[in-house]
Amino acid sequence: MSPEYYILIIGYIFGFYMAWNIGANDVANSMASSVGAKAITIRQAIFLAAILNVIGAVFLGSHVTNTIRKGIVSTEVLTDPNTALVGALSALLAAALWVSFATWKSLPVSTTHSIVGAMVGYGIMAGGFSVINYGKLSAVVLSWIISPIFSLIIAYLVFKLIVKTILSKRKAFYLAIKLSPIFIGATFFVVILMLLFKTPLGKSLNVDIPVAICVALLIAIFAGFAGKLLLIMILKKSGKKDAEEVFRFIQVGTACYVALAAGANDVANAIGPLAVIYFLVKTGSVGAQVQVPLFLLLFGGVGIACGIAMAGKRVMTTMGTKITHLSNTRGFSVEFAAATTVLIASRLGLPVSTTHAAVGGVLGVGIARGLEAVNFRIVFQIMLYWVLTVPASALTCMVIFMILKYLI
Repeated sequence: MSPEYYILIIGYIFGFYMAWNIGANDVANSMASSVGAKAITIRQAIFLAAILNVIGAVFLGSHVTNTIRKGIVSTEVLTDPNTALVGALSALLAAALWVSFATWKSLPVSTTHSIVGAMVGYGIMAGGFSVINYGKLSAVVLSWIISPIFSLIIAYLVFKLIVKTILSKRKAFYLAIKLSPIFIGATFFVVILMLLFKTPLGKSLNVDIPVAICVALLIAIFAGFAGKLLLIMILKKSGKKDAEEVFRFIQVGTACYVALAAGANDVANAIGPLAVIYFLVKTGSVGAQVQVPLFLLLFGGVGIACGIAMAGKRVMTTMGTKITHLSNTRGFSVEFAAATTVLIASRLGLPVSTTHAAVGGVLGVGIARGLEAVNFRIVFQIMLYWVLTVPASALTCMVIFMILKYLI
């Protein structure tokens, strides 16, 4: 077997390790609020998230990936195939190691920002500081502020609305049923728009904004009233008459979509660099964009699913129970806020992270109950790791790059 194929095998190992970490950390966020609110068990969350991520990665994931993630480094560093090969391997391992460390500490971080940091380290080693796109890099830094604040405000307002219109009233259960089409419809409206604008499949359909809004609105209206009828049937069978129970089912539906979208969007963080390695070994060259074979998307999806199953519990526990106490109404507010934040910010061209939005949402519903309801020690610890993500991944990548450059 030629040396190139040994390098490809190493690339598969590093790629799977990165995908595993995406599942263990980033994707675990999608189910954390549902687990924290006891809408579903950790075992059910792992099962649902694992299946939905594989589906999202294979059927909604991008079949074309940018060689340099987020345009953070100039493509001129790709001119030397050997350097590009070492750089892709270094970036994969460096990003995976940082996310793995954060998972071990049970803290949620952005895997996208980890790979961005690693690419910065690779760019510096391959072409110096001049090849770094500092405008794009500053946008990443900006997302540490934009994502959580947007989500915090939305989650706070949504939860306060639920309290004012339902929970503070005497007949809370009946009001929850009566108003359920509005909350179900609003959720579907955001979900359909995210599906059309945020997933690679949706982007390839290239639907105009007015058409997308009309389609989402029609589906939302139908889903709202159909969902109400379904809720009445389920609750009549269970005999439970609790407003929180109504939001339990809506919350699980939102979490399932977030898991599906995470598989579609986040698989590129592991498979992008792996696709570069694959084509460099196969063809000896690579362009600014690379076609991603279906089996690599499946490979990444399975890796993400394994990560959720084996280590997802750690971050789920932090997000679901350690920041603030979550009920089903609060959990719904968190997930609706995170999805809405990602949708609005991305349409406005603002940098956004799903992980940061989820944390902001949890913080928002906590503050709605009073500052004493929030564990700010955990919040500050999480934010410290956000700030450390890019420099830690970059420095790790630079060290690994030097070692691999010497060996390869």
